[in-house]
Amino acid sequence: MFKKIFFILFISFGTLTVQAQEDPFTVIPDHTPMMNSTWEAINTLMYKVTKKGNETVYTPHFPAELKAIENKVVELPGYLVPLHGGRNHETFMLSVLPIMQCSFCGTNDIPPMVEIFMKKGKSVRFTEDPIRVRGKVKLNPDISKGNAEIQIIDAEIIN
Repeated sequence: MFKKIFFILFISFGTLTVQAQEDPFTVIPDHTPMMNSTWEAINTLMYKVTKKGNETVYTPHFPAELKAIENKVVELPGYLVPLHGGRNHETFMLSVLPIMQCSFCGTNDIPPMVEIFMKKGKSVRFTEDPIRVRGKVKLNPDISKGNAEIQIIDAEIIN
């Protein structure tokens, strides 16, 4: 009887040890694809690279496809990427990938992100689930003043 109990405990401990040794980074979290025609236009953003002394300067270049959506109201699905700590956010980044998935990994370019400015008095609670926003596209050619090159202003959450 003692041998049976010892054997069962031994097998259980061995199984737990193997499970604890699995690499958590080999499992890539699944996410809902967010790309649509608006994201495709946003993804055309390019940069002119110049030198100013020892400094490299990146100036945004907005191709015609991107300029075509400027000042238009769009709906954009994506994942909330906070710019500051807290539960509720009035300004945040929106990404085609979840925050838990590295934006700089993979075989393609860096996925696009857009800065979202909610309507005055509105905010969105942080979530790891996809959200959908509606607002006006604003292109920001002077990134030296801060903020992102592509913004959605007067945004609201839609279902």
